[in-house]
Amino acid sequence: MKFRKKPVIIEATQWFEIGDHPAVVDAWKNADGIIIPSSSLRPASNVYSFYRVYAIETLEGWHQVSIGDWIITGVQGEHYPCKHDIFALTYEEVKDE
Repeated sequence: MKFRKKPVIIEATQWFEIGDHPAVVDAWKNADGIIIPSSSLRPASNVYSFYRVYAIETLEGWHQVSIGDWIITGVQGEHYPCKHDIFALTYEEVKDE
């Protein structure tokens, strides 16, 4: 069986730094890949076992965001990151008519 993705108009912002999209936050990631937003770290946390990342909370949990990723607003108002090369292959700009 073959399927075609339904055409859906989305909103997206390419992310380069904190402030480009309000959903992207400072976070920490440990060796097991667990991401914890900076605002959730307790003062006594051992941040030496973590490294700093930027992250966004999605419906599936926290996901790391890298410079140049697109932040997509989904059909339910949720946000999620998409790598630039995948975004370019999947989406095209909609011109206002």
